[in-house]
Amino acid sequence: MTDSMGERIATFLDDLDATQRAQVTVDFDTPDHKEWTYLPGDRPGLKLADLTVEQREVALSLLDLACSVDGAMTARGIMDVELIRRRLAGDPGASDDRYFFRVLGDPRGDGPWAWRVSGHHLVLHVTVVGDEIAATPQFFGAEPAVVPDGPHRGLRLLPYEEELARAVLARLDAKQRAAAVTADVAPNDILTRHDPIADPTVVPQGVSYGQLDGRQRDLLGRLIRLYLGRAPAAVADAAWRDAVDAGLDHVTFAWAGPLERGQGHYYAVRGPTFLVEYDNTQDNANHIHSVWRDLRRDWGDDLLAAHYATAHH
Repeated sequence: MTDSMGERIATFLDDLDATQRAQVTVDFDTPDHKEWTYLPGDRPGLKLADLTVEQREVALSLLDLACSVDGAMTARGIMDVELIRRRLAGDPGASDDRYFFRVLGDPRGDGPWAWRVSGHHLVLHVTVVGDEIAATPQFFGAEPAVVPDGPHRGLRLLPYEEELARAVLARLDAKQRAAAVTADVAPNDILTRHDPIADPTVVPQGVSYGQLDGRQRDLLGRLIRLYLGRAPAAVADAAWRDAVDAGLDHVTFAWAGPLERGQGHYYAVRGPTFLVEYDNTQDNANHIHSVWRDLRRDWGDDLLAAHYATAHH
């Protein structure tokens, strides 16, 4: 997989002109390697608007490499909803050109390299070390979460992220729910924001997996796998194995905010190896932020540590 990914990224670079290639490429150890954001605005890299139609199609096909099939469909949906949002706000000429591609290092070389897609409410980071891949931090958002007007009225993005969490809540007994619901008011954003290194201690703990019965555990496991499953299968399966090996009994689920639909709400799922956060509080609870952080492999850190340790022997 890594060889074919590297060749496709390299071919994409070959087809750019010199100005475009200078915009999109940078050294792997660039000082801003771990700087990222899901907010609106420009990023380092090459913007979709600066590509030809043919180059743009290739770039969007590369996005699919960072995701599973379902994850890629959702990622493209996020871009579409961003376009819908801007047109509803009175920008009839809006296009989804505010997404940036960046390649760090040499995809045809022997050393580690990385690439990313970044824009408002969509951030995909891929780090390649040998024949292994890391795919976090990964951020999916939606504004609006449900399109309120226009020809796309009723279109809903990221529905299962909410529905599976509500299903977990619905199955909890009174004692479990008292532990799970940590606050009456939800925070107005994910608590780790776009920090380069995620601090899992800033999120509430809630109820633990070890306190749940079989059906409850199944639902919580499905919620976790939903986030991991946005990535390619090999990445998702490795992340799930890491979570299981570290002990699912240590995983916790916390909810903040009212339980009623339509009200601002937040949840976090935290384990020794991963952190998931979700909030839907802004714009009258019609604006989703969700993130998956691999506490060991964000930015490929564990893969890089092993690579450099081997290189020094």
